[in-house]
Amino acid sequence: MTIQVGDSLPQATFRIMTAEGPVAKTTDDLFKGRKVVLVAVPGAFTPTCHRNHLPGYVEKLSEIKAKGADAVLVTAVNDVFVMDAWAKSAGAEGIEFLSDGNGDFAKAIGLSMDGTGFGLGIRSQRYSMVVDDGVVKALNVEDAPSKAQISGAENLLKDL
Repeated sequence: MTIQVGDSLPQATFRIMTAEGPVAKTTDDLFKGRKVVLVAVPGAFTPTCHRNHLPGYVEKLSEIKAKGADAVLVTAVNDVFVMDAWAKSAGAEGIEFLSDGNGDFAKAIGLSMDGTGFGLGIRSQRYSMVVDDGVVKALNVEDAPSKAQISGAENLLKDL
């Protein structure tokens, strides 16, 4: 079943890169007691994700935070090393990148997709959400992985 507005996020573990190397962070670590914008993409460095989706969040980060978000998190079904390289390549200072390497979180919230026809394996659908203390307050899921409008930063700002 797909997660809905009003639902609590399920328990999951992500990997993030720190100066000391990869570290595991749970949904509680990342969302409890905070208002968070979570952005999911099918894959780091893929054309729509890299050129169309992520740049809006990099550009609008200060506006998003000014509207009350404590953090902007980006997740994909990629390993922590790829997510770290993508963050650096995109100049995404101030945005946290979460590796959902096995797609466990995407599956748990019902927003995984099968990209095997393109050689990508199981990935996350493209979406954005506002999460307040672990509860989904807004959810914007794209109807096609090649689009980044409904889940884009400009639309997300309306949810804050």
